[in-house]
Amino acid sequence: MSTFPFDAVVGQDDAKLALRLAAVDPRIGGVLLRGEKGSAKTTLARGFALLLGDVPFVELPLGATEDRLVGTLDARAALVGGQMRFEPGLLAAAHGGVLYVDEINLLADHLVDVLLDVAVSGENLVERDGVSHRHPARFVLVGSMNPEEGELRPQLLDRFGLCVDVRAPDDVASRVESVRRRLAFDGSGAVPAEAHGPPLPAPGTEAILPDAVLEAASRLALEVGAEGLRADLVLCRSSAAHAALNRRPEASLADLRRVAPLVLAHRSRRGPFDPPVMPPEHLERAVRDAIDGPDGEAEPDEPSPQGQPPPRPMPLGAPRRPPVPPPARATAPRGRTVGDVPADAGAAVAVLPTVRAVTARRAAKPGAALEPSDLRAAVRVDARARTIVVCVDLSGSMGAPERATAATGTVLGLLGDAYERRDRVALVGFHGDGAEVLVSPTSSIEVARNRLDEVATGGETPLAAGIRTGLDVAVAACRAGSDALLVLLTDGRATGSPDAVDLAMVAAGEVRRRNVAAMVLDCERGGVRLGLATRLAEAMGARHVAVDDLDPARVTAAIRSAT
Repeated sequence: MSTFPFDAVVGQDDAKLALRLAAVDPRIGGVLLRGEKGSAKTTLARGFALLLGDVPFVELPLGATEDRLVGTLDARAALVGGQMRFEPGLLAAAHGGVLYVDEINLLADHLVDVLLDVAVSGENLVERDGVSHRHPARFVLVGSMNPEEGELRPQLLDRFGLCVDVRAPDDVASRVESVRRRLAFDGSGAVPAEAHGPPLPAPGTEAILPDAVLEAASRLALEVGAEGLRADLVLCRSSAAHAALNRRPEASLADLRRVAPLVLAHRSRRGPFDPPVMPPEHLERAVRDAIDGPDGEAEPDEPSPQGQPPPRPMPLGAPRRPPVPPPARATAPRGRTVGDVPADAGAAVAVLPTVRAVTARRAAKPGAALEPSDLRAAVRVDARARTIVVCVDLSGSMGAPERATAATGTVLGLLGDAYERRDRVALVGFHGDGAEVLVSPTSSIEVARNRLDEVATGGETPLAAGIRTGLDVAVAACRAGSDALLVLLTDGRATGSPDAVDLAMVAAGEVRRRNVAAMVLDCERGGVRLGLATRLAEAMGARHVAVDDLDPARVTAAIRSAT
């Protein structure tokens, strides 16, 4: 299939620049393209490989295993010839070209770690399955993602050298030109002459970095509150690459100013409720404060009246949250392979460890047949995910708006932890004729915000339907390998039919029978209390917590204490 030319894509100047910079200096560390579906992210990645010439373009599927990525033991050579030989993976196939990962935010974290490590080092070291092997793997890593499907964890986001928001054109003229070029290319393979950009500089072309650029880069990294020295390094390398692209021997402050948004926009986030990338106006202010001044230098700090240096302003973004403890690790059907054990009856057999065991025995006894004791099973570990299902009464009873506010605020508060872990949160609301999953299990604050703009309240209280719907979500999460906690925010009242309370108790008993962890946040108020929420908790086998104050922070704290 023919590839649409890189420079024929209309607009997307920042994305094109970021990819060109990474081509000039792969040590920049890869390019992340963030954007909605249909915004030409994959087209740019494929065209970029064509721009580099006759180089490999390797696409990593989301279902790829670690051994497919890094390489592993050649099972055929081991079984047939008794040789412990390395079989290269996708990292070796991408050497000298482009490795593209679509929807990289959905890729397992340990695979993203490997990708980023190798993209920066240019070398793949494999120590697994009885194989010790090292090979060059120099490629430009390009990842793309749709933010609506969840963000990359901040630890991984920071390790991408450059990050660009890619959006489809929002003016008619650009959209028409995009369509015209695509139709012309599909028909004849031709594109307008102006769609061919300038060639890349020769490999190894480098520009000098004067001290003024080095100092301004560090000031700028400090101004946005970037952690560590990665931002400083990428700013300098990108500035030099930008100068080389423009055939200049020395980088300038103008180069630094041009590449700063690509390097820093995704490195300033401090808390889960901050935007995933820095707003442009904030970044412009940081660039102005750090770079601009007399002769292009930043203004020096002036001493305070007492002769002490003035206090440094807080970095842009919210204060740092206290660290969240890492999730527990457990043996899992998927995840990083850390070893192998003898395979029990019915266990999945790990091919390569089994091959290694057979080969080792045949080395001592040539021609020996496969024996049951040779069969091995892989031991894998993965961060044990947790799904919290918040189920809330949104009926027309007194206090419904307050419960809705508490529920939405609680979901966003719990997602503050998911920002640093792989936890997910779901929201189920029940009122009127039944229950509805308002937010499917997600770890993305942005996704939750988009779906929680308006939460309707009113009508009867179908408590049984709410419990069953929440239970369904929790059970599905458990089947997917997650721990689950069902949280019910209610006063225990049920309406809609004469036996509504009895039906709710039956549904609560189902939670106990399905062995799903649960807690009931009892928001009953008033002088005379019926204690229905307490009875629900007993039927569910759940923890009962009286919540007199529906402040979202207090409700969130109560749930966290149970997890």
